[in-house]
Amino acid sequence: MRTQHNWLLAGVLALALTATMPAMTTPAGAAAAPGHAAARAAPIGLAAARQASPAALAGLSPQQLAGQRVIYSYPGLTPPASLISLIQHGEAAGVIFFGQNISSKAQIAGVIKQLDQADASPLNPVHAPLLLMTDQEGGQVRRLPGRPYLSEKQIGASSQAETLATEAGQGAASNLRSVGMNVNLAPVLDVYRKAGDFDDQFGRSYSMNPNVVSDLGARMIKAQQAGGVAATAKHFPGLGAAAANQNTDVGPVTLNLSTTDIRNIDEVPFQAAIAAGVKLIMVSWAVYPALGARPAGLSSNIVQGELRNRLHFTGVTITDALEAGALRAFGSTQHRALRAALAGMDLILCAAQDVTQGQQASAELAADYSNGTLNGPAFLASVNRVIALRQSLK
Repeated sequence: MRTQHNWLLAGVLALALTATMPAMTTPAGAAAAPGHAAARAAPIGLAAARQASPAALAGLSPQQLAGQRVIYSYPGLTPPASLISLIQHGEAAGVIFFGQNISSKAQIAGVIKQLDQADASPLNPVHAPLLLMTDQEGGQVRRLPGRPYLSEKQIGASSQAETLATEAGQGAASNLRSVGMNVNLAPVLDVYRKAGDFDDQFGRSYSMNPNVVSDLGARMIKAQQAGGVAATAKHFPGLGAAAANQNTDVGPVTLNLSTTDIRNIDEVPFQAAIAAGVKLIMVSWAVYPALGARPAGLSSNIVQGELRNRLHFTGVTITDALEAGALRAFGSTQHRALRAALAGMDLILCAAQDVTQGQQASAELAADYSNGTLNGPAFLASVNRVIALRQSLK
């Protein structure tokens, strides 16, 4: 997702789940640091997802169901009344925060308290914490002041890399929890290829060795989730082969990798993350011709085929920023949200810092669920996974 760097600063439901299981970020000034952003370390699989009981969904309107699949963003330091109202009425899964939303820890903690109070409204039938997230990768890509201080590259280059990766997860969890956030859009699990390329130029990859990335990423994930903050592995199936100027925030990116390379290099750390119990996986907007003709987050071949069926991920999938330049050929916010949902993405990340963007995505999903354009059982399975994630963060 757009990671403009700022270093100061988710009966019928059981059937629905079974049917879908395998046999399974800010203004473009962020070009400098592009791309994107739990109490228990166990993966949210079928059994855990059933924690979101049928009763949790039975009373939800189509708009409330759709809202469970949208992450909102807003401009400036004060959340607008429209966002507060959406949360009060159970029509938002959560909020992503950027540097422009944060002037100090005290300020953002006050905002989060306000959002939590809205979530507790008697008008809200969804009794679960909001997903309150940011990109706190370490190094240049941080929204909050403080830990983790080191970049992934610095950690990977250290003789004490294993300890530092664990400490980064602990530090991220402690820092985010101190202001009330509960999801980190980190770690990056891309395996970079060349010095100075897309990931390496900002220190956003642990290593060129997929086994090193796997080990350090898993350590960071486990430590972070043990600290009460859900981790997000990104950018599946991997952006490590992207050149320095291949930025999906800005425009389309095609990575002409063989299926063998994708599976034996790029996807390896995601397998480790899944084994470590990672709660969310962010899917990239790059096109991988060996796996399909569409950007990964719009491709059922990748979301369902690779991630769900081949790697057996049963947690929550989240898109990269919906407004990304990589999707310019896919039209409006509404069309992009529909294509992502059709591909099997659970959460739609509306990161343009405009509440209207999230409202447009949510309205489209609600209409498509109501008219049958989106498969009903699959839709409910996505909602169920998101609500189970939210409930796990109490």
